[in-house]
Amino acid sequence: VGVKIYSFVDGVIHSLGYNDAIGDYGNVIVVEHQISASSKCWALYGHLDANSIKGKHVGQKIKKGQVIGRIGDTSENGGWTGTHLHFQVAMTPPSTHDMPGVVSLKDREDALLEYVDPRYILGELY
Repeated sequence: VGVKIYSFVDGVIHSLGYNDAIGDYGNVIVVEHQISASSKCWALYGHLDANSIKGKHVGQKIKKGQVIGRIGDTSENGGWTGTHLHFQVAMTPPSTHDMPGVVSLKDREDALLEYVDPRYILGELY
């Protein structure tokens, strides 16, 4: 709890909000990142604390290495007791500050194209 989350590259806030259901993302920021001259992605940073979204707005510029937010506690991160960052990458802009964390088996192949493995962009994480 309280661990700083940094932007991996410059971007612009696409959307932000609070998903209040237990087991959901809690406080979320979605940032549009330009990852190459011709490619963009939309990264969801979820399970953040409430202060992470305060004072931020759609269209706000984010710099590489800038603190985007901090990991939230159980009361503000969607009810998760094992605190962590939910980092999800979409290749098309989401309609809201939400992305599906789980999809049905029948939607799996399409979801793998839409929500790519973050290691394709960030490299090996661990």
